[in-house]
Amino acid sequence: MKEDKRVENQNTISATVVTVLPLASFILESAPCCDKLYTCRLCHDNNEDHQLDRFKVKEVQCINCEKIQHAQQTCEECSTLFGEYYCSICHLFDKDKKQYHCENCGICRIGPKEDFFHCLKCNLCLAMNLQGKHKCIENVSRQNCPICLEDIHTSRVVAHVLPCGHLLHRTCYEEMLKEGYRCPLCMHSALDMTRYWRQLDDEVAQTPMPSEYQNMTVDILCNDCNGRSTVQFHILGMKCNICESYNTAQAGGCRISLDQQ
Repeated sequence: MKEDKRVENQNTISATVVTVLPLASFILESAPCCDKLYTCRLCHDNNEDHQLDRFKVKEVQCINCEKIQHAQQTCEECSTLFGEYYCSICHLFDKDKKQYHCENCGICRIGPKEDFFHCLKCNLCLAMNLQGKHKCIENVSRQNCPICLEDIHTSRVVAHVLPCGHLLHRTCYEEMLKEGYRCPLCMHSALDMTRYWRQLDDEVAQTPMPSEYQNMTVDILCNDCNGRSTVQFHILGMKCNICESYNTAQAGGCRISLDQQ
């Protein structure tokens, strides 16, 4: 049985997505699309030119007695237990890991259920400590990862929740940080940059601009707070006057005071 281990903190989806894999030593799933037996839907998809609809699985075969029967938790012929946990909707057979089926997500997740809530706007399950403390984006988990363009909601790859509320696969997030620090969708900082901004403050203070640039100002737009401000131009970065972030973009031309022209 394979699953996504999702860390319970404010930067990850806390409810683990359970991949529909049966206990392969005891059961085979009958694929209604091609009438073939496979240990799991992923094995089916890797060997066929079409995908198995997990919700349409009706029959399974017991490995011990080879009895083909309706999908159920225990073999009707030899009483072999196919799984300590069985979901009659997802047709998931697994060891007991406090799984629960979320009707709104439409899939099974690792619980326990009482530790999670389903955010109706984001349309995904989150840890209870995030209730009222995360930024909601409508149907965010139903969008593809903006980096690899692959599905997030049912992916076996752990998803990472950015401070802006957008989702990335954890692996895509880690690769992104090698090249930059901003959300590829909204350009908001993808992690807490406060310490780096204060280091940049020191670098700016220790790197005076040439005299012809010292009174030059520029209009900037902050990607973190969306505020606009007019600041002194500096080659190392221009700090937002509102939130003190350096994640800014120039929003107008440079200006020099009259006494310096």
